[in-house]
Amino acid sequence: MSETATETGEAAGTSCGIVALIGAPNAGKSTLVNALVGMKVSIVTHKVQTTRAVVRGIMLEGDTQVILVDTPGIFAPKRRLDRAMVRTAWGSAQDADLVCPLIDAKRGIDEAAEKILAGLENIHGPKCLILNKVDLVDKTELLGLAQEANARASFDETFMISAQTGSGIETLKAGLCSRMPKGPWLYPEDQISDLPERMLAAEITREKLMLRLHDELPYASTVETEQWKRLRNNSIRIEQTIYVERESQKKIVLGQGGQTIRAISQAAREEIAQMVEHPVHLFLFVKVRSRWADDPERYREMGLDFSN
Repeated sequence: MSETATETGEAAGTSCGIVALIGAPNAGKSTLVNALVGMKVSIVTHKVQTTRAVVRGIMLEGDTQVILVDTPGIFAPKRRLDRAMVRTAWGSAQDADLVCPLIDAKRGIDEAAEKILAGLENIHGPKCLILNKVDLVDKTELLGLAQEANARASFDETFMISAQTGSGIETLKAGLCSRMPKGPWLYPEDQISDLPERMLAAEITREKLMLRLHDELPYASTVETEQWKRLRNNSIRIEQTIYVERESQKKIVLGQGGQTIRAISQAAREEIAQMVEHPVHLFLFVKVRSRWADDPERYREMGLDFSN
Protein backbone atom coordinates (compact mmCIF):
# COMPACT_ATOMS: atom_id res chain seq x y z
CA MET A 1 0.00 0.00 0.00
CA SER A 2 1.15 3.56 -0.66
CA GLU A 3 2.39 5.85 2.10
CA THR A 4 -0.55 8.22 1.50
CA ALA A 5 -3.06 5.39 1.77
CA THR A 6 -1.42 4.15 4.96
CA GLU A 7 -1.57 7.61 6.55
CA THR A 8 -5.24 7.93 5.61
CA GLY A 9 -5.93 4.53 7.07
CA GLU A 10 -4.22 5.41 10.33
CA ALA A 11 -6.31 8.54 10.63
CA ALA A 12 -9.46 6.51 10.06
CA GLY A 13 -8.28 3.83 12.49
CA THR A 14 -8.72 1.04 9.96
CA SER A 15 -6.45 -1.78 8.87
CA CYS A 16 -6.45 -3.70 5.61
CA GLY A 17 -4.23 -6.34 4.06
CA ILE A 18 -3.98 -9.31 1.75
CA VAL A 19 -3.53 -12.88 2.96
CA ALA A 20 -2.51 -15.52 0.40
CA LEU A 21 -3.60 -19.06 1.24
CA ILE A 22 -1.41 -21.58 -0.55
CA GLY A 23 -1.40 -25.33 -0.35
CA ALA A 24 -1.76 -28.62 -2.15
CA PRO A 25 -5.04 -29.48 -3.90
CA ASN A 26 -7.75 -30.50 -1.43
CA ALA A 27 -5.89 -29.08 1.58
CA GLY A 28 -9.08 -27.17 2.40
CA LYS A 29 -8.29 -23.63 1.20
CA SER A 30 -11.71 -22.94 -0.29
CA THR A 31 -13.52 -24.36 2.74
CA LEU A 32 -11.36 -22.15 4.97
CA VAL A 33 -12.04 -18.99 2.93
CA ASN A 34 -15.78 -19.64 3.15
CA ALA A 35 -15.52 -20.22 6.92
CA LEU A 36 -13.54 -17.01 7.48
CA VAL A 37 -15.82 -14.87 5.31
CA GLY A 38 -18.92 -16.46 6.84
CA MET A 39 -20.52 -17.04 3.43
CA LYS A 40 -19.76 -19.16 0.39
CA VAL A 41 -17.48 -17.33 -2.02
CA SER A 42 -15.41 -20.24 -3.30
CA ILE A 43 -16.71 -23.56 -4.62
CA VAL A 44 -15.84 -26.75 -2.78
CA THR A 45 -15.75 -30.34 -4.02
CA HIS A 46 -13.87 -33.46 -2.98
CA LYS A 47 -12.13 -33.36 -6.35
CA VAL A 48 -8.60 -31.96 -6.50
CA GLN A 49 -7.86 -28.75 -8.43
CA THR A 50 -11.43 -27.48 -8.08
CA THR A 51 -10.23 -23.88 -7.77
CA ARG A 52 -8.97 -22.50 -11.08
CA ALA A 53 -9.50 -18.77 -10.88
CA VAL A 54 -8.06 -16.62 -8.13
CA VAL A 55 -10.93 -15.98 -5.73
CA ARG A 56 -10.70 -13.19 -3.19
CA GLY A 57 -12.94 -13.51 -0.16
CA ILE A 58 -13.35 -10.39 1.97
CA MET A 59 -13.40 -10.82 5.74
CA LEU A 60 -14.39 -7.93 7.97
CA GLU A 61 -13.62 -7.99 11.69
CA GLY A 62 -14.19 -4.72 13.55
CA ASP A 63 -11.99 -2.08 11.92
CA THR A 64 -9.95 -4.63 9.96
CA GLN A 65 -10.60 -5.84 6.43
CA VAL A 66 -8.73 -8.95 5.32
CA ILE A 67 -8.65 -9.90 1.65
CA LEU A 68 -8.25 -13.68 1.54
CA VAL A 69 -6.79 -14.96 -1.72
CA ASP A 70 -7.91 -18.53 -2.39
CA THR A 71 -5.23 -19.68 -4.81
CA PRO A 72 -5.35 -22.75 -7.05
CA GLY A 73 -3.69 -25.76 -5.44
CA ILE A 74 0.05 -26.15 -5.97
CA PHE A 75 0.88 -29.45 -7.68
CA ALA A 76 3.11 -30.90 -10.40
CA PRO A 77 1.74 -29.21 -13.55
CA LYS A 78 1.28 -31.16 -16.79
CA ARG A 79 -0.92 -28.98 -19.00
CA ARG A 80 -0.91 -25.29 -19.87
CA LEU A 81 -3.85 -24.73 -17.52
CA ASP A 82 -1.99 -26.53 -14.72
CA ARG A 83 1.12 -24.40 -15.21
CA ALA A 84 -0.93 -21.19 -15.23
CA MET A 85 -2.66 -22.18 -11.98
CA VAL A 86 0.62 -22.94 -10.17
CA ARG A 87 2.27 -19.71 -11.42
CA THR A 88 -0.73 -17.74 -10.23
CA ALA A 89 -0.62 -19.33 -6.78
CA TRP A 90 3.03 -18.40 -6.21
CA GLY A 91 2.53 -14.97 -7.76
CA SER A 92 -0.29 -14.24 -5.31
CA ALA A 93 2.02 -15.22 -2.44
CA GLN A 94 4.67 -12.74 -3.60
CA ASP A 95 2.16 -9.86 -3.58
CA ALA A 96 0.54 -10.59 -0.18
CA ASP A 97 0.99 -8.89 3.19
CA LEU A 98 0.90 -12.32 4.82
CA VAL A 99 1.42 -15.79 3.34
CA CYS A 100 -0.31 -18.76 4.99
CA PRO A 101 0.56 -22.22 3.74
CA LEU A 102 -2.21 -24.64 4.57
CA ILE A 103 -1.24 -28.22 5.34
CA ASP A 104 -3.68 -31.11 5.62
CA ALA A 105 -2.76 -32.49 9.06
CA LYS A 106 -4.06 -35.93 8.16
CA ARG A 107 -1.73 -36.18 5.17
CA GLY A 108 1.18 -34.62 7.04
CA ILE A 109 4.26 -33.43 5.21
CA ASP A 110 3.92 -35.45 2.04
CA GLU A 111 5.66 -34.74 -1.25
CA ALA A 112 3.25 -31.91 -2.15
CA ALA A 113 3.68 -30.21 1.25
CA GLU A 114 7.47 -30.58 1.03
CA LYS A 115 7.53 -28.70 -2.28
CA ILE A 116 5.41 -25.90 -0.86
CA LEU A 117 7.57 -25.55 2.26
CA ALA A 118 10.68 -25.50 0.06
CA GLY A 119 9.14 -22.85 -2.20
CA LEU A 120 8.61 -20.56 0.78
CA GLU A 121 12.35 -19.80 0.73
CA ASN A 122 11.59 -17.34 -2.07
CA ILE A 123 8.87 -15.57 -0.04
CA HIS A 124 10.49 -12.93 2.16
CA GLY A 125 7.42 -11.43 3.86
CA PRO A 126 5.64 -12.61 7.04
CA LYS A 127 4.38 -16.20 7.05
CA CYS A 128 2.03 -18.14 9.31
CA LEU A 129 1.46 -21.88 9.18
CA ILE A 130 -2.09 -23.28 9.22
CA LEU A 131 -2.62 -26.95 10.01
CA ASN A 132 -6.08 -27.96 8.84
CA LYS A 133 -8.26 -31.01 9.63
CA VAL A 134 -6.73 -31.25 13.11
CA ASP A 135 -9.88 -32.98 14.36
CA LEU A 136 -8.76 -36.08 12.43
CA VAL A 137 -5.29 -36.34 14.00
CA ASP A 138 -3.95 -37.20 17.46
CA LYS A 139 -2.58 -34.22 19.45
CA THR A 140 0.86 -35.76 19.80
CA GLU A 141 1.08 -36.18 16.02
CA LEU A 142 -0.03 -32.57 15.55
CA LEU A 143 2.75 -31.21 17.75
CA GLY A 144 5.31 -33.29 15.87
CA LEU A 145 3.93 -32.08 12.53
CA ALA A 146 4.06 -28.45 13.66
CA GLN A 147 7.66 -28.83 14.83
CA GLU A 148 8.73 -30.49 11.58
CA ALA A 149 7.09 -27.81 9.41
CA ASN A 150 8.62 -25.00 11.48
CA ALA A 151 12.03 -26.64 11.14
CA ARG A 152 11.71 -26.51 7.35
CA ALA A 153 10.45 -22.91 7.09
CA SER A 154 10.38 -19.89 9.37
CA PHE A 155 6.84 -19.08 10.58
CA ASP A 156 5.71 -16.24 12.81
CA GLU A 157 2.93 -18.37 14.27
CA THR A 158 1.22 -21.74 13.83
CA PHE A 159 -2.57 -22.12 13.86
CA MET A 160 -4.36 -25.43 14.29
CA ILE A 161 -7.86 -25.48 12.84
CA SER A 162 -10.64 -27.50 11.29
CA ALA A 163 -12.21 -25.45 8.50
CA GLN A 164 -14.97 -28.05 8.27
CA THR A 165 -16.07 -27.93 11.94
CA GLY A 166 -15.04 -24.33 12.68
CA SER A 167 -12.59 -25.31 15.41
CA GLY A 168 -9.85 -22.69 15.80
CA ILE A 169 -11.39 -20.32 13.25
CA GLU A 170 -11.96 -17.43 15.69
CA THR A 171 -8.36 -17.65 16.93
CA LEU A 172 -7.14 -17.65 13.33
CA LYS A 173 -9.30 -14.61 12.50
CA ALA A 174 -7.79 -12.67 15.40
CA GLY A 175 -4.29 -13.71 14.39
CA LEU A 176 -4.74 -12.63 10.78
CA CYS A 177 -6.30 -9.30 11.75
CA SER A 178 -3.47 -8.48 14.15
CA ARG A 179 -0.97 -8.73 11.28
CA MET A 180 -2.74 -6.46 8.81
CA PRO A 181 -1.14 -3.06 8.13
CA LYS A 182 -2.91 0.20 8.92
CA GLY A 183 -4.75 1.57 5.92
CA PRO A 184 -8.14 2.18 4.31
CA TRP A 185 -10.39 -0.70 3.29
CA LEU A 186 -10.08 -1.76 -0.33
CA TYR A 187 -13.70 -2.92 -0.69
CA PRO A 188 -17.13 -1.69 0.51
CA GLU A 189 -18.29 -2.96 3.89
CA ASP A 190 -20.98 -5.27 2.47
CA GLN A 191 -18.84 -6.89 -0.26
CA ILE A 192 -17.75 -10.50 0.37
CA SER A 193 -15.89 -11.28 -2.87
CA ASP A 194 -14.26 -9.51 -5.80
CA LEU A 195 -15.88 -11.85 -8.34
CA PRO A 196 -18.88 -10.43 -10.25
CA GLU A 197 -22.19 -12.19 -9.55
CA ARG A 198 -22.33 -13.67 -13.05
CA MET A 199 -18.90 -15.29 -12.55
CA LEU A 200 -19.85 -16.57 -9.09
CA ALA A 201 -22.97 -18.06 -10.66
CA ALA A 202 -20.86 -19.83 -13.28
CA GLU A 203 -18.64 -21.22 -10.53
CA ILE A 204 -21.68 -22.52 -8.65
CA THR A 205 -22.86 -24.37 -11.75
CA ARG A 206 -19.36 -25.77 -12.30
CA GLU A 207 -19.38 -27.03 -8.72
CA LYS A 208 -22.69 -28.86 -9.25
CA LEU A 209 -21.34 -30.27 -12.52
CA MET A 210 -18.23 -31.62 -10.80
CA LEU A 211 -20.16 -33.06 -7.87
CA ARG A 212 -22.52 -34.86 -10.21
CA LEU A 213 -19.98 -36.09 -12.77
CA HIS A 214 -16.68 -36.24 -10.88
CA ASP A 215 -15.78 -39.67 -12.31
CA GLU A 216 -17.10 -39.35 -15.86
CA LEU A 217 -15.94 -35.79 -16.61
CA PRO A 218 -12.39 -35.20 -15.29
CA TYR A 219 -11.18 -31.67 -16.10
CA ALA A 220 -12.65 -31.25 -19.54
CA SER A 221 -15.36 -28.71 -18.77
CA THR A 222 -15.87 -25.08 -17.96
CA VAL A 223 -18.95 -22.88 -17.48
CA GLU A 224 -19.63 -19.36 -18.74
CA THR A 225 -22.54 -17.05 -17.98
CA GLU A 226 -23.68 -15.74 -21.36
CA GLN A 227 -26.73 -13.73 -20.30
CA TRP A 228 -27.87 -12.12 -17.03
CA LYS A 229 -31.15 -10.26 -17.30
CA ARG A 230 -33.27 -8.87 -14.49
CA LEU A 231 -36.97 -9.18 -15.34
CA ARG A 232 -39.82 -6.83 -14.41
CA ASN A 233 -40.87 -8.97 -11.45
CA ASN A 234 -37.27 -8.76 -10.08
CA SER A 235 -36.51 -12.37 -10.95
CA ILE A 236 -33.33 -13.02 -12.94
CA ARG A 237 -33.00 -14.90 -16.21
CA ILE A 238 -29.57 -16.52 -16.55
CA GLU A 239 -28.22 -18.35 -19.56
CA GLN A 240 -25.05 -20.37 -19.10
CA THR A 241 -23.03 -22.55 -21.43
CA ILE A 242 -21.13 -25.63 -20.30
CA TYR A 243 -18.18 -26.17 -22.61
CA VAL A 244 -16.69 -29.66 -23.00
CA GLU A 245 -13.90 -30.92 -25.23
CA ARG A 246 -15.59 -33.87 -26.99
CA GLU A 247 -19.02 -34.87 -28.25
CA SER A 248 -18.98 -37.94 -25.99
CA GLN A 249 -18.62 -35.62 -22.96
CA LYS A 250 -21.60 -33.57 -24.11
CA LYS A 251 -23.74 -36.73 -23.98
CA ILE A 252 -22.53 -37.42 -20.44
CA VAL A 253 -23.48 -33.92 -19.27
CA LEU A 254 -26.93 -34.14 -20.86
CA GLY A 255 -27.61 -37.63 -19.52
CA GLN A 256 -30.30 -40.01 -20.66
CA GLY A 257 -33.37 -38.01 -21.65
CA GLY A 258 -31.69 -34.86 -20.28
CA GLN A 259 -31.92 -36.12 -16.68
CA THR A 260 -28.35 -35.14 -15.70
CA ILE A 261 -28.46 -31.58 -17.03
CA ARG A 262 -31.84 -31.03 -15.31
CA ALA A 263 -30.46 -32.18 -11.97
CA ILE A 264 -27.38 -29.94 -12.32
CA SER A 265 -29.59 -27.00 -13.33
CA GLN A 266 -31.93 -27.42 -10.38
CA ALA A 267 -29.12 -27.64 -7.82
CA ALA A 268 -27.33 -24.62 -9.32
CA ARG A 269 -30.52 -22.56 -9.63
CA GLU A 270 -31.40 -23.03 -5.97
CA GLU A 271 -27.97 -21.93 -4.77
CA ILE A 272 -27.70 -18.99 -7.18
CA ALA A 273 -31.15 -17.81 -6.03
CA GLN A 274 -29.91 -17.85 -2.42
CA MET A 275 -26.85 -15.84 -3.44
CA VAL A 276 -28.73 -13.11 -5.35
CA GLU A 277 -31.78 -13.20 -3.02
CA HIS A 278 -34.18 -13.26 -5.98
CA PRO A 279 -35.97 -15.98 -7.96
CA VAL A 280 -33.77 -17.33 -10.75
CA HIS A 281 -34.64 -18.83 -14.14
CA LEU A 282 -31.55 -20.80 -15.17
CA PHE A 283 -31.07 -22.13 -18.69
CA LEU A 284 -28.09 -24.40 -19.35
CA PHE A 285 -26.66 -25.22 -22.77
CA VAL A 286 -23.88 -27.70 -23.53
CA LYS A 287 -21.46 -27.05 -26.38
CA VAL A 288 -18.30 -28.71 -27.63
CA ARG A 289 -15.22 -26.47 -27.78
CA SER A 290 -12.31 -28.84 -28.35
CA ARG A 291 -9.52 -26.49 -27.24
CA TRP A 292 -11.20 -24.27 -24.66
CA ALA A 293 -8.24 -24.87 -22.30
CA ASP A 294 -5.94 -23.18 -24.86
CA ASP A 295 -8.08 -20.07 -25.34
CA PRO A 296 -6.34 -16.91 -23.99
CA GLU A 297 -9.72 -15.30 -23.24
CA ARG A 298 -10.63 -18.08 -20.78
CA TYR A 299 -7.39 -17.44 -18.91
CA ARG A 300 -8.01 -13.69 -18.70
CA GLU A 301 -11.47 -14.33 -17.24
CA MET A 302 -9.98 -16.61 -14.59
CA GLY A 303 -7.17 -14.16 -13.76
CA LEU A 304 -4.53 -16.59 -15.02
CA ASP A 305 -1.42 -15.96 -17.12
CA PHE A 306 -1.80 -17.61 -20.54
CA SER A 307 1.95 -17.79 -21.29
CA ASN A 308 3.82 -21.07 -20.88
